[in-house]
This record gives sequence, C-alpha cells and structure tokens, in this order.
Amino acid sequence: MSDTIILECNGASAAITLNIPAKHNRLGPAELMRLMQCLDQVAGDAQIRCLVITGAGERSFCAGFDIGAIDSAKEASGPGFEALVDRIETMPMPVVAALNGGVFGGATDLALACDFRLGVTGMRLFVPPAKLGLHYYPNGLRRFVERLGPGVAKRMFLLAEEFDAEELMRVGYLDWLVAPDRLRPRCAELVESLVGMAPLALRGMKRAINQIARGSLDTVATRAAIAEAYASQDLQEGLAAHREKRKPVFKGR
Repeated sequence: MSDTIILECNGASAAITLNIPAKHNRLGPAELMRLMQCLDQVAGDAQIRCLVITGAGERSFCAGFDIGAIDSAKEASGPGFEALVDRIETMPMPVVAALNGGVFGGATDLALACDFRLGVTGMRLFVPPAKLGLHYYPNGLRRFVERLGPGVAKRMFLLAEEFDAEELMRVGYLDWLVAPDRLRPRCAELVESLVGMAPLALRGMKRAINQIARGSLDTVATRAAIAEAYASQDLQEGLAAHREKRKPVFKGR
C-alpha cells in the first residue's frame, strides 16, 4: 500500500488519508491512481456504509493537483483529477470530508464532491486557476454553482478570493465548523450516525438528491429504489425497532 494514500477499513466505515503533509497533501498522477483504486475497493465492499476523506498534518487538507506535474499528466494513462472527483461524487455510500486544514485548488472541488464537509477554525480556501491561466474543468464548475450558487462561484473563480473558515460556513461550503482538537471526535459522531441508518434507503436517497441537484432525476430508477426499500428486511426491522423503542440493526437487505 502506498504510504502517501492510506486506506483504513473498520467494519462499516472506511477512511482515506492523504498523507503528504510536507507538500500540503498535494496530489500527483500516482496519488490519483491510488485514490481511484481505494475508491473502487470501498465501493465494492457492501459492508462499508460510510467513507471519510481527510488529510495528514495540521496545516492543509489538500492543495489539489501538483501543478509541477501538469505536463506529465497529459501523457499519463491513469485517471485525471476530474474523473477522480466525479468518482467521489458518485460513491454509493455517504462521504464525509474531514477538513483538517486549508483547502486549495482542485481540492476545493474534491471536498465539495463529498456529501458533508466538516472544517476546523483557522482553515482557508483559495482557488487560483485565473491567476495561473488555467480554465477549471466543467464538472467542477457545475458542482460549485449547484451547491453554492453562481455568485459565490464567481467570487471563488473569477476573483480568486480567499475565504476563511467563518465565511465558508456563511456561504454554505462547510456544514460544521469545530476547533481542530474536535475534528476527530465530531467526525466519529457523524460516522456513527451514518452507519446506523438503513443502507438501502440511504444509498437510494443520496443518488436521487444528487440527480435532482443536476436536474436529471431518473424517476424510474428512483421508484425502483423506493420499491426495493419497501420490500426490504430493513424496513421491517426499522418498524419493529420503532414499536419496541430500541435502536434498529440494519443489514442492508
């Protein structure tokens, strides 16, 4: 296993750590390939109900793609940054971005592709393409407009404005903001809540919500997911637990 990208699976949850703190967890072609392998492994494990993506160190979550590797990336046969982030968005289970520090460049979209973002006080966000002569890729721009609106997207991309933690909360980029020493325990609380939900219902609703946000809801597939949940053992368990005033134990079937 690459020591720059660490995958840990613990029962119903998994965590991916970007482990290059000396370089602000910046990602090159090799890291993109390893990340894609990790995502495929997690997506293929029916036992995993929640994924956390975080960074090592206390300064940065991730500084995006390694600009110095742009030329070599054009010739690489591995996944591009956009394909990697799209894969995160379509992961079947909920994904939590535990932002341990600053978020820069493409990492701003990597975190936005996750379902939830938990940040720490003192963090910053900055997207520099306009200062470098780069044009951001289309699906990244789509996510910013869908989730934050065109006004915030223009501040981030056209003005290359730097956002502090409090402003990120105000514009809706962050879902929660905690002190750095509360990041791990608060993330653990979120994971505990998510893995306790009914997996079939959770996965189906996540997929439908993302489709609705894009204006491309597959109604037939959504109704099939509703029928699957309605006929599931999990629904019977959930109803029984409600009657008996106990915590349900869902099996994902």
